[in-house]
Amino acid sequence: MDALADVDQVPEWSPVHKHTEVLDRHPDGRPHHVKATFKVLGITDNELLEYHWGDDWMVWDAVNTFTQRGQHVEYNLTSEGEGRTRVRFDIILDLAAPVPRFLIRRAKKIVLDVATESLRKRVMEKYAS
Repeated sequence: MDALADVDQVPEWSPVHKHTEVLDRHPDGRPHHVKATFKVLGITDNELLEYHWGDDWMVWDAVNTFTQRGQHVEYNLTSEGEGRTRVRFDIILDLAAPVPRFLIRRAKKIVLDVATESLRKRVMEKYAS
């Protein structure tokens, strides 16, 4: 969860995150509201994200933006023994305009790669002991 909570550092390991700014935090220090700039397939979008946290899950929701009417993202972590964690990533987007299917497939591949492989690499580099 530490890698996900380190929102200020996400642009270092995520090529789709161009900027993040934590606006306020929950009492435990984890981000609550975050301004983020994303760029996927040459399209830049600015979002206001609202984060919620559990012991082994994180959720964020975004409201209306230039390209979306809404967004809901979930990370659920399940321990699989010593030093191993399974990460489930779910995302729901409500796009503001129709987008050709081939572009959606390309964008999905990019976002899923960042959400899984780039996150895994970050965890292994910074948080693995």
